[in-house]
Amino acid sequence: MVFVIIFAIVILVGVDQWFKHLAVVYLSDGVPKDLIKFGDFDVLGLLYCENTGAAFSSFSGQRWLLIGVTAIMLILSAFYLFKMKDRHPMAVTSFTMFISGGIGNLIDRIANGYVVDYLEVRMFNFAIFNFADILVVCGVIMYIVYLLFIEGRKSDKTENGSAEDGAS
Repeated sequence: MVFVIIFAIVILVGVDQWFKHLAVVYLSDGVPKDLIKFGDFDVLGLLYCENTGAAFSSFSGQRWLLIGVTAIMLILSAFYLFKMKDRHPMAVTSFTMFISGGIGNLIDRIANGYVVDYLEVRMFNFAIFNFADILVVCGVIMYIVYLLFIEGRKSDKTENGSAEDGAS
């Protein structure tokens, strides 16, 4: 199982770095490109951006703080992932996605001092982001869903089962 997780992380980080390389090669001229458009309605575009901060450019210019916090979060997440007692596929997948995205952005931040972003939501004024950001957000959402609807139900069953056992 550990090999599969590590393999998945390597593949996802590789895909992230490949997309970022393509963004540097094809988008660094600063000219926005359409990606998804319905007639005159722009949905999603491509635009090269160097983000020196975190989400929504928060902590902009705080490179070493962001590297440190990210590294600590990745170490804790990896430790938890490999030590978790119940290896539910949804929990494993969520942590694998979260760690992969974190590593992808950490590589950029260490190597360049910024993260390459390139996906621009145009249908409303939103942030420019990248594949690693998608992995992090989807991994966190997936883990929250897991905690609420899968792990939470196990806890309810355990509590109800022990209460019934004590009553008999």
